Amino acid sequence: MAYHLLEGKKGIIFGALNSRSIAWKVAERAHEEGAAIVLTNAPIALRMGTINELAEKIGAEVIAADATSLEDIENLINRSMEVLGGKIDFLLHSIGMSPNVRKGLDYDVLNYDYYHKTLDVSAFSLHKILSTARRLDAISEWGSVVALSYVAAQRTFARYNDMADAKAILESIARSFGYIYGREKRIRINTISQSPTPTTAGSGVSGFDKLEDFADRMSPLGNATAEDCADYCITLFSDLTRKVTMQNLYHDGGFSSMGMSQRAIDQYEKSFEDCP
Repeated sequence: MAYHLLEGKKGIIFGALNSRSIAWKVAERAHEEGAAIVLTNAPIALRMGTINELAEKIGAEVIAADATSLEDIENLINRSMEVLGGKIDFLLHSIGMSPNVRKGLDYDVLNYDYYHKTLDVSAFSLHKILSTARRLDAISEWGSVVALSYVAAQRTFARYNDMADAKAILESIARSFGYIYGREKRIRINTISQSPTPTTAGSGVSGFDKLEDFADRMSPLGNATAEDCADYCITLFSDLTRKVTMQNLYHDGGFSSMGMSQRAIDQYEKSFEDCP
């Protein structure tokens, strides 16, 4: 059901790769709510994914941009304002990648070139986007920026590796720019700490299926889906959340507030019973 929450608003969505992507679901919902959108991803991701199908479906422009390149970001923002006919009202940062995770390297033996790449793609990119947007005065007053995070920024999860560091930095960048942008333009900047979600990137983490199952058993409401996350993003883009900023908002069915659930206990006891 559409509520016209984004009627007349314009936005840029980073990170839609295919129909499993949270960014893809957000773009669909933003379109349903009346927004005009520019979609963007790295050139290699555009070749690998199916973003053009989404663009055709929602009538969006696709502009390739490497989010680690200041030149690409500036071109993206300028072209987006041309395409959309003015400043943007919302922006979604849904970007994350770790070569160390892909290569299966443990945290205590990271490849440091890969480590820098993880931080650059997954966290520093938000700083570059916001810094460039501020210099170009590209975001409207009372605009909204949302970046997707994960509870591993606060807690240690085996195998999440250097992505945990990237998420912690991402959240810090959001807070710092939230203060700067808030005092100057009343622009809100928040992060969403989402449940484990079986996106292409998320599923690349070793043991992801077990992590997803554990989170679902621990959460009183169960895991939040990509569609659920899209709905939450829409509320943060809308005028209904004008005074919400500099927050890391847990969208995880209650997982982040739990110690141990009965479902998890039952599964733990069952594993003992199954042991010879």
